[in-house]
Amino acid sequence: MKLEVKKIGNSTGLILPKELLSRLNLAQGDWLSLTEGGDGSVRLSPLDPTFEKGMEIAEKAMKTYRNALSELAK
Repeated sequence: MKLEVKKIGNSTGLILPKELLSRLNLAQGDWLSLTEGGDGSVRLSPLDPTFEKGMEIAEKAMKTYRNALSELAK
């Protein structure tokens, strides 16, 4: 499936075909999560608010305990 990057007002976006929206169970206004692969690929998936909250907590903990984690990694 090919997607085109388009100018939308003052922004740039992707237009998702109805078939893809249906397959992903998405509607206008829903949020997506983007994950980058090491090979330059990207993966879009419906946003999971529980996962996002967990990641915020993990990032805060990693920042707080950066030195301890660095020592443990040796």
